[in-house]
Amino acid sequence: MSDLVGTLLVGDQAVSVEAWRDFWDRLHARSVSGPEAAAVLASLSTRLPGAEGLASFVGSLAERRHGTATDAPSPGLAHRAVNIVGTGGGPATFNISTAAAFVAAAIGVRVLKTGSRAYSSRCGSLDLLGRLGVPLTSSADETEHMLGRFGLAFAGPYVYPPELVLLARCVFPMDMKRLGRCLNRLGPFLAHVPVSVQLTGLSESPLLAPFRTLAETLNDRRYWFCFNELGADELLSVGPNDLVRCGTGDPERIEPATLGFAPGTLEDLRPAPDDEAIVPHFLDILSGDGPPVAVDTVCLNAAALALAGGVAATWDEGVVKAREAVGSGRSRRLVESIRTAEKTRLAG
Repeated sequence: MSDLVGTLLVGDQAVSVEAWRDFWDRLHARSVSGPEAAAVLASLSTRLPGAEGLASFVGSLAERRHGTATDAPSPGLAHRAVNIVGTGGGPATFNISTAAAFVAAAIGVRVLKTGSRAYSSRCGSLDLLGRLGVPLTSSADETEHMLGRFGLAFAGPYVYPPELVLLARCVFPMDMKRLGRCLNRLGPFLAHVPVSVQLTGLSESPLLAPFRTLAETLNDRRYWFCFNELGADELLSVGPNDLVRCGTGDPERIEPATLGFAPGTLEDLRPAPDDEAIVPHFLDILSGDGPPVAVDTVCLNAAALALAGGVAATWDEGVVKAREAVGSGRSRRLVESIRTAEKTRLAG
């Protein structure tokens, strides 16, 4: 057992940046065994490190990126974009943040969204986009093109450290979904996207303290965190939410009823009943024809993005704009425009 694994298992001290450097070097050199890689992932997934340990982990990957000639994001539209992403976990819901990205973009917010495939759910953000026929960008230039044309881009795997792929290969054929839960939690800090603000949903409120401390040591973007008593990693219209804007003090309590949202339950936010219904269900919500509570929840998250992107000055204004984007059909038409452009590209 390596010293790195031993330190993670005991958990009485933070793993140093130097220890992570050594691990990544050995991973690239193919001298990390499958059991060692699995033990590292399992340890992180069982118990995330505290703020100091998280800073070492994230920093060790960031310095590798900065030290190589990777496809760095250009200082363009992406720097004025916002991101909405969650840690995963929590109750099963439809793809709320992905829907909110489309609605916010239809309002006029530039949205550069990151996401992942399903870990604990049936259909993650990237799974849904594949079903919709909406492409992921594969470079900073493609991202800029999508933002310029549609005001919305979904970043592909190029924004994540290559070490994550190496880890997956190293533990194969073991189940990465089980071992890699930690990567879903930490994904919001690992994606190299030059957005101005990132709204990160926490399915576990205890993550707030270490994540907030970590975010306040980073200078790549402003971090907002949201969480609620129902354990969802998005804002919900069916109960109170707390929003923390790093650097601005105490959490802000968001009471949906004061914004005109009707009561509801988590049952109103459940995923589509089967695979064939996933896309129609999602498009119905974007058209305003889905369950009213589902539409409300999407509009609440889109309003948050409108605030983050400077398109709305108040929650009330953001909600009004989100409802109008849905009711007018602009959110649904944005999906169709991107799908049509992708079909044309593939045909050409």
